[in-house]
Amino acid sequence: MTEETKVIDEQVIKTTNAGEDHAEVSDKDVKYYTEKTQGSLYDIDQTPARIEDEEDSPIEEVRLVVPNTDDPSLPVYTFRMWTLSIVFCVLMSFVNQFFWYRKNAMQISPLVVQLLSFPLGKLMEKVIPKSRFFNPGPFSMKEHALITVMANCAYTTAYAIDIITIQKLWYGVDIGYGGGILLVWTTQLLGYGMAGLTREFLVYPPSMVWPSNLANISLFRSFHLRDTNWVGPTRLRWFLYCFGGMFVYYWLPGYFFQILTFFSWACWIAPENRTLSQLTGSYNGLGMLAISLDWSTIVSYLLSPLVVPWWAIANIAVGFVIAAWILVPALYYSNVWSSQTFPIISSSLFTKTGEIWDNSLVMTAENTLNETAYQEYGPLYMSSFFALTYGIMFAGLTSVLTHTFLYHGRDIVRQFKRSRTEPEDIHGRLMKAYKEVPHWWYGSVFIISFGVSFAVLYCWPMQLPWWGLILAIAIPVVFLIPIGIVQALTNQQPGLNIITEFIIGYAMPGHPIANVTFKTYGYISMYQCLNFVSDLKLGHYLKIPPRAMFNVQMVGTMLAGLINLVTAQYLMNSVDNICTNDAYPFTCPSAHTFYSASIIWGSIGPGKMFGPESPYRPMLWFFLIGFILPIPFWYLSRRFPNVNWLKYVHIPLIFNATGMMPPAVPLNFSAWCATGFVFMYWLRKHRHEWWSKYNYVTSAAFDSGVAIAALIIFGVTSGSNWQADWFGNGGHDYLGTFDNCPLAGANASNVCAVC
Repeated sequence: MTEETKVIDEQVIKTTNAGEDHAEVSDKDVKYYTEKTQGSLYDIDQTPARIEDEEDSPIEEVRLVVPNTDDPSLPVYTFRMWTLSIVFCVLMSFVNQFFWYRKNAMQISPLVVQLLSFPLGKLMEKVIPKSRFFNPGPFSMKEHALITVMANCAYTTAYAIDIITIQKLWYGVDIGYGGGILLVWTTQLLGYGMAGLTREFLVYPPSMVWPSNLANISLFRSFHLRDTNWVGPTRLRWFLYCFGGMFVYYWLPGYFFQILTFFSWACWIAPENRTLSQLTGSYNGLGMLAISLDWSTIVSYLLSPLVVPWWAIANIAVGFVIAAWILVPALYYSNVWSSQTFPIISSSLFTKTGEIWDNSLVMTAENTLNETAYQEYGPLYMSSFFALTYGIMFAGLTSVLTHTFLYHGRDIVRQFKRSRTEPEDIHGRLMKAYKEVPHWWYGSVFIISFGVSFAVLYCWPMQLPWWGLILAIAIPVVFLIPIGIVQALTNQQPGLNIITEFIIGYAMPGHPIANVTFKTYGYISMYQCLNFVSDLKLGHYLKIPPRAMFNVQMVGTMLAGLINLVTAQYLMNSVDNICTNDAYPFTCPSAHTFYSASIIWGSIGPGKMFGPESPYRPMLWFFLIGFILPIPFWYLSRRFPNVNWLKYVHIPLIFNATGMMPPAVPLNFSAWCATGFVFMYWLRKHRHEWWSKYNYVTSAAFDSGVAIAALIIFGVTSGSNWQADWFGNGGHDYLGTFDNCPLAGANASNVCAVC
């Protein structure tokens, strides 16, 4: 997808050679570059750069945002950098892991750290006595960036925690802290070792832009430059206002009046009507006409809508409506796949009669499939909703390939050729002032992690043989450079999770733990690698010493993994009936989905689930649908260039976003899209001055207020065991249906299978 390059108010960005960045950067700049880099609307210049100063990047977007000067004398290993980095890394990894087990699994984004660390750094600058280590002078952009980079390492919870959770809670195997931490560290650090070995292809070439970094750099510069012509509260003061307001308010949906989380007012008209409950119920239904007044529900799974451009929100909304409010009811009420035997929306698995699938009845003591028992107890069934989401993920994978080839194919080929021959730009030459990290550092991380991975497989019951680990690592090694180039140019990363599940599912059917272990080593290694590469490019742009980046990323990754594991083990050991509705809000929707996937792809295997005898075999056609669907929209956008909306149709985004259901429920999407419309369309269009000043600050403040309030609420409920048992909290007569729609999760026999 393309967009004509914009020139913002003919503004000239000026720099000096003093090391301090004195550029005048307006809020409009920050707005534009954030919008520009959120999706795939990015094009490399097609013609040679026309600039007066040859000492700059050949990419116009980079020239306008990234400073082309540096001061190598600025210290980065400072007390305030390490202190704030470690504190925020610990807090983020704890909070995000804590929320991962909750019904609304929101995540605190690095934007919060980027905002909070600046006033704290400036405060330490003023109160700590001057010294080279403790307080060497003004809090610099390099220190600020390193703090944010370590936060990025703790941003997403370690994927291996999913394995540890389902092993302990569903398969009866506890690998403890020793096996757990080695599994977490090896899966995370393998990607880090790969990242360093791809720098010549993905970091150093000027054409490898990694456009999401441009928005971050714009925000960094807005902090470290003095605001001009400012009217109204400062960003920090506005942050405190919004943080305080959300902290106080969240006690209503989070504690005293929880029905505000899932407010399904329409089904109250006739709560005994099963169809009405299924369509309008928000907890176990499709959430039509339902609303949520809970920020954690809005930002669950899709993150904050206040940082996503409107064109992307509109694509996601279209995909969500078609999938959840058109296709799912059509399948269900047509009774396709005997759909009405099961709930209309559920990530649980069922027997033919609609009872919850008990996987232990078909497994041996070694957690492998007992074929005889399966023939007697099976076959396995899914809700039509769950089956459809797998089809959507199939289409999402192939649509990325077609979309990338059509919209960015020429750019990718050209830039790949240039990446080996193009000369260094000013940023590459400035980075020569610093010692580079030798390849053997990254190679050692990879080899050690790879070796320890074999110890994990053979010392703990992971079921995966040695050849499975080698194959799992070979997959991201093969795909890393091509997919990395795609992401460096387009911000799109085709996921390998479906392919890895398919491969090991056919190679080792009946082995669920082997399946999820293979998927984790094969998928998350590439995901982690490209996250690290993106941060390395951020450090390249901001002239951060490469060895400082290496140390910060290593410390952040290992520390975050440890905190993730400790938090997960603490919750699993202290919350009674965790991952059931009796432990609400700790119902673990993500873990349930991961467990169901281990059964579908591992215990039963794709040969049975999508084979010739399976009712779900038609879902395989979605591979072809996803491959073909981008073609007509690409053709129409070329055939009718004046039809503006055609340029914004993004088929991979439509598929891949809605593939998050489950664990997300339709209300998460509808509330998210509605909030995005208000902030990213209406306010941006009609209250642009306010939007440009406060939109991103508001997002970070709301996330922070909810997170702190939720942690305190957890402490209060854990310490007092008191919870208001009244209508506003759904009561307990509805067996956990907190939206007061008791039949939303019922099947055709009015049996509530998931309540």
